[in-house]
Amino acid sequence: MQKRTLLDGKKFQITIKRLCHQLIENHTDFSNTVLIGIQPRGSYFADRVKMELSEILKNNKIQKGNLDITFFRDDFRRKDGLVSASSNTIDFIIEGKNVILIDDVLWTGRTIRAALDALLAYGRPAKVELMVLIDRRFSRHVPIEPDYIGQQVDSLDSQLVRVSWKETEGEDKVILLSERNK
Repeated sequence: MQKRTLLDGKKFQITIKRLCHQLIENHTDFSNTVLIGIQPRGSYFADRVKMELSEILKNNKIQKGNLDITFFRDDFRRKDGLVSASSNTIDFIIEGKNVILIDDVLWTGRTIRAALDALLAYGRPAKVELMVLIDRRFSRHVPIEPDYIGQQVDSLDSQLVRVSWKETEGEDKVILLSERNK
């Protein structure tokens, strides 16, 4: 396997900070905007975004939740064995609010489609925007495009983008894995 580092260390932190400044340009004080992290990996990204926004804006009242999409996926019945879901941690209504849907990697778009379906259980948002750390842009199965992108990468279906978070793997890093002779 060949590995290529896409983001790490200072560049990782700068990317998150840049994305937060883009959000501030469009949502100012976040009085009518909420952050929703798609579980499991988008939740870590959403936590970081909220922490950075709170620090920049000196505002600890930014609302953030985590959304489980397990039973909204179009492939959950195809998995072997029992499927276990995480719990949703959204303790607010999104009716009429601007929602920033957050995930670490956008690949086929199927996860985002499922998240849009799951989101409706919490109300009808005024607008939904998508923020991703990595956009694998030439692999879509459904017509979904992000509004905020940390980095775009052109990759083959045989390649894998792996995001490591300090909270779980001990370091912030994004790598592209590919098999050597393909």
